[in-house]
Amino acid sequence: MRRDHEVLFARHPGNPILTAADWPYPAHTVFNAAATRLRDNTTLLLCRVEDRRGHSHLCAARSKDGVTGWTIDAEPTLKPDPEHYPEELWGIEDPRITFVEELGKYAVAYTAFSRNGPGVALALTEDFRTFQRYGLIMQPEDKDAALLPRRIDGNFAIIHRPITHEAGAHVWISLSPDLQNWGSHKLMLAARRGAWWDANKVGLSPPLIETPRGWLMLYHGVRQTAAGCLYRLGLALFALEEPSRCIARGDSWVFGPEAPYERDGDVGNVVFPCGSTLADDGDTINLYYGAADTSMALATGSIRHALDWLDRHASQ
Repeated sequence: MRRDHEVLFARHPGNPILTAADWPYPAHTVFNAAATRLRDNTTLLLCRVEDRRGHSHLCAARSKDGVTGWTIDAEPTLKPDPEHYPEELWGIEDPRITFVEELGKYAVAYTAFSRNGPGVALALTEDFRTFQRYGLIMQPEDKDAALLPRRIDGNFAIIHRPITHEAGAHVWISLSPDLQNWGSHKLMLAARRGAWWDANKVGLSPPLIETPRGWLMLYHGVRQTAAGCLYRLGLALFALEEPSRCIARGDSWVFGPEAPYERDGDVGNVVFPCGSTLADDGDTINLYYGAADTSMALATGSIRHALDWLDRHASQ
């Protein structure tokens, strides 16, 4: 079939790569996993696992090649703890992982869900066995958060997506000296208005990718249609030492639901990456995404091709 658009991310032919049927304990759906490469080059996916109550927890799956042969933790890796963290009453969701060299630890930002709505929580770990929890660091309603791997102007930085009825749903960046007290909030990427594919609601997808030209962002835009919401991905680039400053933003979306496992599921027409890894060549992006809020899938792309596409299709 002829395509008239450029393919920046190619689906793996074995998709979906993980489903609830792979789990060693009962699960309804498995999706929206954070991703990282461990020190031994094993790929770890920290998956959102939803049970039959509708509550979610996080569970690690490990693979030597990042595609097959997954070893899945026999029990939940990180469970909600509403007794000590009441903001997790209805589960924890949609993690993002950043390795912070200064700390020698992985920072896991995730959504804590309770009666007050979704908020951003943070935990640190060295081994994905034990976690140091910081609790809620961004009040509801807020989600889609990921830490940057290094300080900016002497402060830790986090990308997140607060929602207010007045301001809408846009991507912001905030700074902290200690991972607990956050301020210096700045708007980073605003949702467009009108008929755009990313009008009214945008959010960070995987953590930012540092390149010599800037921080590469893959973000999701949500379009309301007569049939429901449609989630697709776009690209933007931000200044390395001033990541609140957008250098380039693509006008068009670059990856959207097309395959049956992306169109049909608990929430159809959704591709939602929370994690990516880089291959040994330093250019190939392994993009792990939730498909239709039901399964995990993989697509591969290239930093070089993404930056080249932005050069040709950016609006700023």
